[in-house]
Amino acid sequence: MQRIEFRKVIDLSHIISPQIPLWPGDPPVTFNEVASPEKDGYYLRRFGMGEHSATHMNAPNTFHPNAIGIDAYEPASLVRPAVVVDLRIQARDNPDYVIGIQDIEKWEQAHGRIDQGSVVLFYTGWQALWDDPGLFINADDKGPHFPGIGAATTTFLLEHRRIAGVGIDTHGVDPGQDTVYATNSQILAKEGIVLECLTNLDQLPAKGTTLVIGVLRLKEGSGSPVSVMAFVP
Repeated sequence: MQRIEFRKVIDLSHIISPQIPLWPGDPPVTFNEVASPEKDGYYLRRFGMGEHSATHMNAPNTFHPNAIGIDAYEPASLVRPAVVVDLRIQARDNPDYVIGIQDIEKWEQAHGRIDQGSVVLFYTGWQALWDDPGLFINADDKGPHFPGIGAATTTFLLEHRRIAGVGIDTHGVDPGQDTVYATNSQILAKEGIVLECLTNLDQLPAKGTTLVIGVLRLKEGSGSPVSVMAFVP
C-alpha cells in the first residue's frame, strides 16, 4: 500500500471569484444568492464558470473527439509524485519563452532523472500576476503572451521519462503564442494530467512532493476547476 509522509500541505489552487483572469472568450465567473439566513434560515449561492477557468485540469475530450471526459479519471491516477522546474529567470526575460529539452536536462543535472509517473510542474513566476488579469493573460493584437512547454519537450518527457502529466502557473501549458496546443494534445491523447493556473509553486521543493488532485466529476466534462493539494516531505 502506498503511503504519503509529509511535513506540510500546500494548496496549489487560486481562490475563485468574478475577478479572476479568464481566457479570452470564456464565460465570466458568476455568483448569485439563492437563499439567505434572513429569509430562508440558511445561506446558498448558485455559481457559474467555464470548465477551463481558475486553477483547472483539462480532459482528453477537449482536443480529441470521443475521448474520455474529466469524470472518467480513476481516483488513483490523481495521486502523483511531482517535481518542480524553476524557470523564473527565463520567463522574466522573455514572456514568450518556450520551455525546451535543455531546461529538463539542466534540472536533471542538479536533481537526478525525473521518475516515471511524475507530474512535472513548471514554475515561471506567472502566479505573482494573478491579481492583475491584464498582465496575467498579457494579450495584444497577436494574442496572449506567456511561457509554456514546447512540443518537442513534451514528446521527450512522454517518451523518454514516461511522465504522468504537466502543470504550470500560467493560463496554459502551451506557450501563449501556440495556436495548435501541442502539449495539451499530446498529453491528453494518453489520458494524462494537464494542470493550469497553479499557484504557490514557490513553496515546493524541486522533488519529493506528492500531489492529490480533486476534480469536479462533471459528466463528460472537458475539464474542471480543481483543488490541488501538495504534500511536502
